[in-house]
Amino acid sequence: QVQLVESGGGLVQAGGSLRLSCSVSGSIFSINALGWFRQAPGKQRDMVAIITRSGSTIYADSVKGRFTISRDSAKTTVYLQMNSLKPEDTAVYYCYSSGTKTDWGQGTQVTVSS
Repeated sequence: QVQLVESGGGLVQAGGSLRLSCSVSGSIFSINALGWFRQAPGKQRDMVAIITRSGSTIYADSVKGRFTISRDSAKTTVYLQMNSLKPEDTAVYYCYSSGTKTDWGQGTQVTVSS
């Protein structure tokens, strides 16, 4: 099993930046991809960005050019740098891992004020 713990959420004004971090522990060898999803009130949980074992990245169209996913060399931390934040980016952001099974973090709130 993989354990994921997010940090770095908070309140920011539109146009500002935040960096989310996710600490990864447990069966790291079983992970094929890490990523971030988000869920706004009353909406479904949507993919934001994913980084694969090989380092390939995938982004939702709504965040391309503004968000960047990365990880450290030990693959024990995954980051989401969020720039030019918009009020519609407000959501709970969840760290995600996939491999032999899917695991989720507890989520961290990001609120962007207009």
